[in-house]
This record gives sequence, structure tokens and C-alpha cells, in this order.
Amino acid sequence: MNKQLIECVPNISEGRDTAKIKAITDVVETVEGVKLLDVDPGKATNRTVITFVGAPDKVIEAAFRLIKKASELIDMSKHSGEHPRFGATDVCPLVPIAGITMEETAKYAHQLAKRVGEELQIPVYCYENAATEPKRKNLANCRAGEYEGLKEKLVNPEWKPDFGPAAFTDKVRTTGATAISARDFLIAYNVNLNTTSTRRANAVAFDIREAGRMQTDEFGKNVLDANGEPIRIPGKLKAVKGIGWFIEEYGIAQISYNLTNINITSMHVAFDESDKAATARGLRATGSELIGLIPLQAMLDAADYYLIKQQRSLGCSESEKIKIAIKSLGLDELKPFNPREKIIEYLLEDENPQKKLIDLTLSSFADETAAESMAPGGGSIAAYVGTLGVALGTMVANLSGHKKEWDNRWKEFSDWAVKGQQYKNKLLQLVDEDTNAFNKIIEGFRMPKGSEQEKQLRAEAIENATKYATQVPFMVMETAYNSMEVMQAMLKDGMQTSLSDSAVGVLCAKAAVTGAYFNVKINAKDIKDRTFAENILKRGEDIYQKTILIEQQTIEYVNSKM
Repeated sequence: MNKQLIECVPNISEGRDTAKIKAITDVVETVEGVKLLDVDPGKATNRTVITFVGAPDKVIEAAFRLIKKASELIDMSKHSGEHPRFGATDVCPLVPIAGITMEETAKYAHQLAKRVGEELQIPVYCYENAATEPKRKNLANCRAGEYEGLKEKLVNPEWKPDFGPAAFTDKVRTTGATAISARDFLIAYNVNLNTTSTRRANAVAFDIREAGRMQTDEFGKNVLDANGEPIRIPGKLKAVKGIGWFIEEYGIAQISYNLTNINITSMHVAFDESDKAATARGLRATGSELIGLIPLQAMLDAADYYLIKQQRSLGCSESEKIKIAIKSLGLDELKPFNPREKIIEYLLEDENPQKKLIDLTLSSFADETAAESMAPGGGSIAAYVGTLGVALGTMVANLSGHKKEWDNRWKEFSDWAVKGQQYKNKLLQLVDEDTNAFNKIIEGFRMPKGSEQEKQLRAEAIENATKYATQVPFMVMETAYNSMEVMQAMLKDGMQTSLSDSAVGVLCAKAAVTGAYFNVKINAKDIKDRTFAENILKRGEDIYQKTILIEQQTIEYVNSKM
């Protein structure tokens, strides 16, 4: 069963007092197993977005402690800020990340809401997927009237809190109310405009957001339908909420968006459409600002979007794509954008990761290989040689796509470069996996062998580890052999001035196949399951013979061209 993981993104109504913010966020880290990922304060909004992740029970406990601490330190009767709000912990959404459904996440949201209402005596409204009735799904409805209208709202039977007191008690006067939900991953995203006008920023927001704007007549009055309800003109993009505001801290107006489903409307589409709408109104989008965190894929999708618009190859490295996304969206216009601090997958990496071979410098990798240890050995080196080979083929594809006279072939070469990157990444992963597989065998031999049961368990562990240590180099063989299609295509159709580069790539791939095949053979001889061993040896021999043929054809072809 996969480990269950949820994210919690509470927004507290304090963005200026760093001591208070720290005191509130510190309580999150008092819960073992919860990782605080991001703290993003805003002075103008007087609001801080906090992000942490962990197992559901742990996250619920951390969220409760945070809400409690915020209620002790924030006095809503004295609060002011640009952002809509009605409580010290204004919203506290739970987001399913891994191994858990939205329905399960909603149950955890109700558990948290019930505890906050009963133990802290704070009114709680449940929204989005935790809503108890349709009209409460929308946060804007739950928060309508904000803190200033809370006294009247709490005694309105239609807006009785889901949990907690339905009265504006002395405590509620300082804590306000809290909205708790289970929702999809939401991106809080602001687009910067070259204006100071909130009204003009709102006009662009109304053009874009799903709710659009009220239809008005020539006198500026709302047009009503047959039932007397205002008619709305929908905005251009679905799953988008937005308003305009002026940020004194930066001296500009922004459009503040909530992208509630980035599979429907992505960050880059929101930015581009905002720029188009702004341009139509005599304005311009100059950049943007990400509040909180973003999934890696959203950044890579943005890079691909702009690379396609520029008719450039998509087959570049992940780090290069991140740079392209940052520059294209202007994410660093207002302040530096550090991918290691803003991309959720990077933050979820182990804080003290074991150093991988592929993270070493070239000289350190060579020193590690030459040291008095059996790993890394031939298997890891074979995988790395294969990596270098397909990297050369990918380079030729990218260079070919840049040739002026081949502008109309950019997608052809981009597709080959993308394939090359995929092979390269798989082989890089196998560099370390070969060493891991060897270590599993060592672990098996170190198991106790006193009793008959221990001997059996030890034998099974060694057998399984040996099988895996045979499968890993076979994967190197298979991947390196398949990667040769990139170099072969570039030999035939790529830049002929890079013919030798493509050829060297083929020779590296052949060396990877051969070296990995030796590892398959030496490990397979110790496998007790001879059916398994003979099958993988047969498949390995087939790949090896095909690779020799490609090597011979490549040498003949290159010699004929020189």
C-alpha cells in the first residue's frame, strides 16, 4: 500500500510581524513526521501562506496546533489588508498528494473542523469538497461580508457555522472564523501590470476569470434575467478566480488569481491570456508572482509551451526548462525565484539525502570508482558511458534544429532530442541503481544463518538480490541499445558536420551494452532459478549481437563519408 500523504496550506491573517509568523509556523514542526515546506508572507495583503506535508493524522494535528497558536497571537479586530479574510487562520485547505482519495481527505477536513469548533470555540465553515451543502462549496460565499460582516452572518440561520459557536462571542471577536476544506492542488498566482490602477486591473481580471462580470446597460445598471437575477458575462478561462488590487510594497497593480485546477487552466495560459486582455486595454503584463508552491510538471509544461511558440527543441534538460519558465513568466521580476524553495518535488526530497554517484563531479566520480571498494563498478560505468553516448546524439538533434535552413524541421529534431533526454535520464538513474543492486547482495550475505529458518530467509534474500543485480544491467543493455536510434537518425538526417559526434555516441552505447552484458552473465551464473537465468541470458545475447551489427554499420558509414 502506498504511503498516504496530504498537503496543508493554511493562510493566516498576519504578513508583517515576523516574530508572530515564526511563532505560529514553529508549532508545525513540533509534530514529528510533518515537514514545513514554505512560509510566504505578504506585507500588503497582511497575510502569510504556509505549506506543510505529511501523513494525514500528523497533518491534522499540526494544522490544529497552528490554528490554535494563530488564534492566540492574531487579533482580527485590529486587522487590515488587501486580501479578503474573516479569521486569524482564514482558510485551511487539505490537498491529497499521494495514496489518498479526495473523499478520504474530505473526512480528515471534517475531523479537523469538528475539533477546531469544539475545542477552540472558533466558528468553522467547510468548503470545496468538504462542503456540507452546495452553496458552501465556493469559498467566496462562505467568506462573504468578511470579518466586518461576521457578527450578522453567524446569527443568520442560512449561514450557521458547520462547527463551533453561532455567535460573535468575545473570543470570536478576536479570532474571527475559519474555512476548512479538501480541495485539488491550487496555485495562487499573481500577474503584474504596468499600472497602479486597481480598477483597470479588475477589468482585466473580469475578462479572464470564470465568473466574469455583471452585464450592465448603457447607464451602468445591472441587467436582470426573467427571475430578477443579475446576468453575468463569463470570463475567458475555466477554473480561475481573480481580482485586481494595488500592491504598495511594489508600487504596481496586480491581478490575483487562484488557479483551482491547473489541468484545465495552466499558469502559462493564465499569464498569456492576461497579457492579451491587458494589451487590449492599453496595459501590459510585465511579469508574475507565485505565492506558495508549484508542482514541477507545471513549470515544465510552461517551458514546453514557450519553447513550442519559439519553435525550439523540447529536448533540453530539466534545469534549463526551469530557467525558461521563470524568464518567460517573469517570475523573478519582483524578487528572486529559487526553484529549490518553490517547487514541491524539490522540497520533498530528503533533507539529508545520501550522495548519489550522479551528483559527483567528473573527477570525484573517477576517484570514487578507483577507490578500494567494489562499487561503483563495471555496471555503473557501463550505464554512465551509455548516458554520455545518447547525450551526444541529443546534442546533435538540438544543434540540427537550430540550423537556419532547417527551420521547418525543428519539430522533427525536437522529437528526437526529447527521446534522447528520456534515454539519458533512464541511464543516469541506472548508474546508481547498479550500485544499489550490488549492495542488496552484500546485505543478503550479512543476514544471520544460525537456525534453519534464518538460513532459508538468507538464501531467499541472496537469490532475489542476485536476480535484481542481473536485471539492472539488462535494463542498461536494453536502454543503451534502444538509445542508438537517436544517434542513427542523426547520422543519416542530422548535421553532417557533427557526424563524428553521432558516431561516438553509437560507440559509447555499444560499450554500454557490452559492459552491461558482461555483468548480466557474471551475475546470472549464481542464480539458482536456471529458467530465469537462461531467459535473461538469451535476451541479452540477442541485444548484444544486434548492437555489434549497428556498430559495424556505423563505422562503415562514417568511413564512407570521410
